[in-house]
Amino acid sequence: MSAKTTILTLPREELVYPGNRACAGCGLSIAYRIGLKALGPDTILVVPPSCLTVLQGLFPVASTKLPCLNVTFASTAAAATGLLGALKMRGRQHTKVVGWAGDGGTADIGIQALSGAAEREEDFLFMCYDNEGYMNTGVQRSGTTPQGAVTTNTPFKGKQQKKKDVPAIMAAHGIDYVATASAAYPLDLYDKIRKALSLSGTKYIHIHTPCPPGWGFEPRYSIKVGRLAVETGYFDLYEIEQGMLRLTGASEKLVEKRELVPVGDYLRSQSRFRLLSDEQIAEIQAQVDTKWSGYYRAAGQAAAE
Repeated sequence: MSAKTTILTLPREELVYPGNRACAGCGLSIAYRIGLKALGPDTILVVPPSCLTVLQGLFPVASTKLPCLNVTFASTAAAATGLLGALKMRGRQHTKVVGWAGDGGTADIGIQALSGAAEREEDFLFMCYDNEGYMNTGVQRSGTTPQGAVTTNTPFKGKQQKKKDVPAIMAAHGIDYVATASAAYPLDLYDKIRKALSLSGTKYIHIHTPCPPGWGFEPRYSIKVGRLAVETGYFDLYEIEQGMLRLTGASEKLVEKRELVPVGDYLRSQSRFRLLSDEQIAEIQAQVDTKWSGYYRAAGQAAAE
């Protein structure tokens, strides 16, 4: 197994300029900066309408040094497929093609094209930065908005449905690599991107991305909120390789310690969950506990073998 990346071993080259149009404290800006370091300069990005198009900027002014194809909301994976074909015709199979979309362009509007590309085993990496809502257009609910979160179109009771599990949907396609990551743990994200690039076929990485204006917290707390999601067990860091799930990074350490932070600490850190009652928070805690009891059992069985 290769050594874990540290802050001292990250590439020094910056592929995104320091000035961009992202909001203060934007989790995407962290994931994007580190992600581009992992992808390297010989990469073409395919991006649908999203906060990322705002961060990157529009022609002739852009904050990224990489070529980027801006496409329609539903067509990220389809456009990436076409780009792969064009590069092959030009003898440029070494150039990486990466779709990078928000949760709307992945879990909702873009899922048909992504599912089709995965079924065809197209050789590209698709990354979803999940800020859990349509933030660029005013904080509307998406398929990955968590249950109980207040948005502009779920204002009175919060979203009533559970969050769509997109990594599980992608894993069900039988692709060789699916992973989750967090903008609050950028080095873990870096290593997962590098691993994905070493594999052929369709790869998928789902990045939990704190959003200060959409979630309702002060911009200086982006990393704290993102880490709370992991430390409470609310969001898990893992890899699924050839159908086998393995917890990674901070989540793997939580299995060893068996000490989760109460999930209420995470929920109460954001105003979007302000309508949740103590009883509802207790129900969410029970769901997290049930999930993690399964992780504990699996870890115990593995240790006994």
